[in-house]
Amino acid sequence: MAFAASLILVLPLGGFIAVLLNGRYMNERQIGWLATGVVAGSFVLSVVSFFVLLTRSSREVTVNLFSWIDVGTLHVPAALLVDPLSITMCLFVTGISALIHLYSTAYMHGEKDYKKFFLYLNLFVFSMLLLVLANNLVLTFVGWEGVGLCSYWLVSFYFDRDEAASAGKKAFVYNRVGDVGMLVAMFLLFNHLHTLTYQTIFARAESLSPTIATLVVLALLLGATGKSAQIPLFNWLPDAMEGPTPVSALIHAATMVTAGVYLLVRMSPVLALSSSGRLTIAVIGGVTAFVAATIATSQKDIKKVLAFSTISQIGYMVLAVGVGAYGAAIFLMVSHAFFKALLFLGSGSVIHSLNGEQDMRKMGALAKFLPLTFPTFLVGWLAISGIPPFAGFWSKGEVLTNVFEHNKPLWVLGVLTAVLTAYYMTRLFVLTFRGTERFRDGARGHDPHESPWAMTTPLVVLAGLSVLGGVLGLPWIHHDSLGGFLSPTFGFVAPGAHAGTLAQWGLAVVDSAAAVLGLMAGFTIWRSITSSAKYESTFLERVWHWDDVYDATIGRPLTAGAQFGEDVVEPKVLDGAITGLAVAVRRSGDGLRKVQSGFVRHYALATVLGVAVIIVYLVARVG
Repeated sequence: MAFAASLILVLPLGGFIAVLLNGRYMNERQIGWLATGVVAGSFVLSVVSFFVLLTRSSREVTVNLFSWIDVGTLHVPAALLVDPLSITMCLFVTGISALIHLYSTAYMHGEKDYKKFFLYLNLFVFSMLLLVLANNLVLTFVGWEGVGLCSYWLVSFYFDRDEAASAGKKAFVYNRVGDVGMLVAMFLLFNHLHTLTYQTIFARAESLSPTIATLVVLALLLGATGKSAQIPLFNWLPDAMEGPTPVSALIHAATMVTAGVYLLVRMSPVLALSSSGRLTIAVIGGVTAFVAATIATSQKDIKKVLAFSTISQIGYMVLAVGVGAYGAAIFLMVSHAFFKALLFLGSGSVIHSLNGEQDMRKMGALAKFLPLTFPTFLVGWLAISGIPPFAGFWSKGEVLTNVFEHNKPLWVLGVLTAVLTAYYMTRLFVLTFRGTERFRDGARGHDPHESPWAMTTPLVVLAGLSVLGGVLGLPWIHHDSLGGFLSPTFGFVAPGAHAGTLAQWGLAVVDSAAAVLGLMAGFTIWRSITSSAKYESTFLERVWHWDDVYDATIGRPLTAGAQFGEDVVEPKVLDGAITGLAVAVRRSGDGLRKVQSGFVRHYALATVLGVAVIIVYLVARVG
């Protein structure tokens, strides 16, 4: 177990180092297959570790690698924690990432920075695995910063484009704001519990006062809102679509945005100590899910629709965490990885077929041109819309059922979000694959073509997982469901009124009805794009003017302050002070220069007079 867990982490790092050192001697094919192979190897080892863990009576294994930080009372080992939560994360992170790597070998073919792309991709996966396998907050923070750094590199991969460079910087800055929250949580925990190791934190957590526990939970939430793109720090994620499409799939499905939810779930024993903190988490998740869904209804870029969809779906997960439904949050995270990776990679196939076009108004009637992309994308559309028996129906339904038991107003908001989800995904599907051919109108016009096998194979695999993923929520043979497998890692949360069997069936009917209503509305409204434009809102397209508000309240004042510093503070205060000092020194030098005659006899006379004065002083003192 220890060896396999270590290799899960080491293989992607080894791929990164191998390509870094030998990439100049390798061709595209060799680099792509090496980078894909090491991640696939990590997936195989994750599967092995999962089955080994099932056979153990204690499903919590600590793997000590080496002594790392030992300063005063701070003892932080470089150690891994293999338990149901971390191994579940490893399984879908490595599995989805391996498929995205395979897809990228064809999608990125011919790119001048092909080697650099796979370097970043391998390091991204390593950082995410370090984040989820670490047995302490410090090592988790190293992985946390690693995925942030890699996302910056990959989002701004086409850095010669101003939009991509700005998007990378925006993602970097927003995540640094969230990092403040995580650091504050770490400082508070160490100050009061004198440890940053998970098991010890959980063992001592009861000693935290209600106020400190709430502060820790809110600080963790701030960190999660940055990494998982929740209100108020969600704005960076749509702009991150400037990176290559495989990067979008990796960030949205397997890494980065899932990190914040993982952190909250991992710290569930601390969350259990603050009911007000959990309520705040639930409200942030529910409101984010709804707001992002409304914004997605009016976006015209196919990838931006999916980006706001991710924000909304992550909001569901955060909502589940807030009501204590940690198993439901992870179940949705896993199934979301299946269908969101499918949708992003499917959109990449569409974009590839149209020579880079991403505007849905310039697509249409692509079904007959993309015989593999079309049916697999259809599966992803039905899965995320919550149509039974696809994976999204089961996982989203479990979230909504738990929310119904704890908070009825947030459940209503969740159901409305489900209707909107089915609506905007139907809009995307119809504008892309149905209707009339609009792609011939532009300069890029030509017959679209299906993608190569390296791109379509992951689509087929992910479509199968999107259909069958709901099985994870059902009891396994000789084992419990995913929730039962994960439950030993969660802290206690007081349950709400448990819904009976009849109520659960009723909630399932409501979930299905919401999905069908959204689909019907989408098909009815978007059968003709010319008559449907009136249903698009400029307010929603501009993201509720969220960026405009930030620009007005933060960006412009800071810019004005910087301009004031450049125009006034620097030239008149700083430069003035330095110049004044220089003038004073020069003038004092000019004054002293007057006593410098240049004649040796004058200097000798001054020396004699000085010696005479000293002698007189000494004689007078002795006398």
